[in-house]
Amino acid sequence: MNTVHPKEVEEVRGLIERWAEAVRRKDMDGILRHHAADFVMFDVPPPLQSRGIEAYRDTWPLFFGASPPTPVFDIVDLKITAGADVAFAIALMRCVEAKATGPSDLDFRLTICFEKVDGQWTFMHEHHSVPATD
Repeated sequence: MNTVHPKEVEEVRGLIERWAEAVRRKDMDGILRHHAADFVMFDVPPPLQSRGIEAYRDTWPLFFGASPPTPVFDIVDLKITAGADVAFAIALMRCVEAKATGPSDLDFRLTICFEKVDGQWTFMHEHHSVPATD
């Protein structure tokens, strides 16, 4: 039987919302806050896997370089499952690529895994994906 942990769900939701806000502000300290030192991310553009907080930090210039001056990083649909010590979130997200031909929406899927470390929810893993095209 699953136990619902609404307090934990709301804590994780707040953490994700603050992280997304930090992305829109290009606030690297805010983006990296609450991420584990051994954080792992699977991403769409190379490198497909980033291990460690410094490797994760190194992925952001590519994102910001492909974004408008004020990045779009919208949570479209977010679902969170949280227990006492682990949680995961799945989301549909929207960002915008700044192209020579004009801005272009980029919708992607996001999965985030969390662990409660010393009483604080901590980002352990992110997985980004886009639908396959022919």
